[in-house]
Amino acid sequence: MKFSIKKLRAAFSDTKTNEALEADTYTEDIINDVEGAPFALSETNVLYAGLSELAGYHYFKTIIIGTFQLKTFKGATLIVNGTDFKLELKSDMEELESESTNGSNRHLTRIDFEIDKDAISKISRTTVENMELIAKKNHILFSIIEGGYDEGLTTEGLIDEGLDKDTPVEDA
Repeated sequence: MKFSIKKLRAAFSDTKTNEALEADTYTEDIINDVEGAPFALSETNVLYAGLSELAGYHYFKTIIIGTFQLKTFKGATLIVNGTDFKLELKSDMEELESESTNGSNRHLTRIDFEIDKDAISKISRTTVENMELIAKKNHILFSIIEGGYDEGLTTEGLIDEGLDKDTPVEDA
């Protein structure tokens, strides 16, 4: 009978604990390697988000980095679950494909979701509880990262907050 240290270690270790530890270090490495502040996390993926406007249309732009890999011609759906609301956002493009990153087992997926101007003010770390990404056979639940760091998710210029129409705007 052959004796193996690897088999002995595997027999005495808790595989679920090891998998969870590996997933935690995997997402932590992504956060450390990528510039900017992440918005949400899943087990093995990090979601970066931002809001933008182009020609009067508003978008919730996301970049997902991790094990999520996608190639579809049917688009994606992002369900945003908030404290007192639920938004269902559809991707602006039907054709989506992940890119492989160099030197690591990570994939980068960019998905822009169409969003109504009225819904923009609802999306912030304080009001969103979690997000569900549904694409093809993938269903990923993202938890919002605690803290008040919304630098990458600004609504400046997208919604009219506190602007008095009678007061002229001065150039800086």
